[in-house]
Parts: sequence; structure tokens; C-alpha cells
Amino acid sequence: MSSPSIEFHKIWIDQCAATEDIRESFGPEKALDYLIGEKFFTFLMASEQDPEFAAEVPAFVDEIRRIFTSAEIRTYLDHLARTKFLAPLDPDLDIEDPDGEFDEPWHRNPVMGAEELLRFSRVRQLLQQ
Repeated sequence: MSSPSIEFHKIWIDQCAATEDIRESFGPEKALDYLIGEKFFTFLMASEQDPEFAAEVPAFVDEIRRIFTSAEIRTYLDHLARTKFLAPLDPDLDIEDPDGEFDEPWHRNPVMGAEELLRFSRVRQLLQQ
């Protein structure tokens, strides 16, 4: 007896459906954080390594555009740029970080930071075409 194969590259469909409920229950900001800030970024990372994920990117983008207006997407991406990706370092930040805890892993790894910044640029390009 064989079980149906799991198509992980199709997970975006369930994530988009969940976004509708998140938006209704918690508002558009939480829904944008969930779908674009978390799920789409992760999906794009997977698409860089797996052609099945890469093939699903255009459909995922179309669904994001169906769920959110272009103004909502633009405002959200502008917010991410200001607060996460292009934000200046906090001058009060303890560079030594004695606790060994950083907000984001790319603070410790500049290559990872560059990859994340390039991924953000790709997200912006895909969603604002």
C-alpha cells in the first residue's frame, strides 16, 4: 500500500489560505508578516536550491497579489526596508554582544547578510512588477 507523495513545493497554497484567516483575525499587518515576511522569503530560499520550488514562484507571486493590494505590498516592503534590511545600526548597540545574541543571524555572517539583502531585492522585484 503506497501513500500519496507529499508535494512540499506546493505548501504555498495552504499558506495563502491560512493568510486569509490571519488577515481576518489579526489584521493585514500580521497577514503580510506571515505570508511575505516569513513564508515567501523562506520559499524563495528553497527555490534557489530546488527547481520544483522555483517553478512555483510565479503562481505564489500571483496569489500574494490577489490577497493584498499593490499599495499594501509596497507599504509593507518599504517598512521592511526601513526597519530590517536598510536600517542603520543602533549607535547604542553593544558590538561585543556579551550574551552572544543578535536579532538576526546575518549580523554575525556578512555573506548571509548579503544573501538576505539580495533575496529582499528579489522579493521587491517580484511583487512590484
